Amino acid sequence: MHRWTHYRFRSVWDLQAPPALVFSLLEDPGQYPAWWPQVRRIEPVGQDTGNALIRSVLPYGIHVGLTGLLRDPARGVLEVALRGDIEGWARWTVRPRGGPGSGRTRALYEQEVDVRAPLLRRLAVPARPLFRLNHALMMRAGRRGLAARLTAGPEAV
Repeated sequence: MHRWTHYRFRSVWDLQAPPALVFSLLEDPGQYPAWWPQVRRIEPVGQDTGNALIRSVLPYGIHVGLTGLLRDPARGVLEVALRGDIEGWARWTVRPRGGPGSGRTRALYEQEVDVRAPLLRRLAVPARPLFRLNHALMMRAGRRGLAARLTAGPEAV
């Protein structure tokens, strides 16, 4: 692992919906493109595997293979392995916020990856602030998209 190609990301999404509903949407990555604009495409390959195309503000699409590692509704944890242009893992942890029965959720997203794509590796040092900003903007849009999906009512979910 090279420090200059290694990234750790952490985002917290506070949502006005019950944890079970939030978890059900997050555990179905095939639906992410419907509410998360930067997740351009998800193609299932097997029961717990798929390929994704992700593109945020920067004019570069990241191709990544996803493999489910952990799905634990009781603990509210979803984890996947990532391979391709980036390699590592991503995890959602979904918990009630504001006490049991509040109908509110805190979703914690954590990701730890190494950049593998040649262009991204070449730009890893000079463009690091841009890559981090790109990721932050993507996460903000994802939170907004999921919040809108959750408030659209049961027919949208």
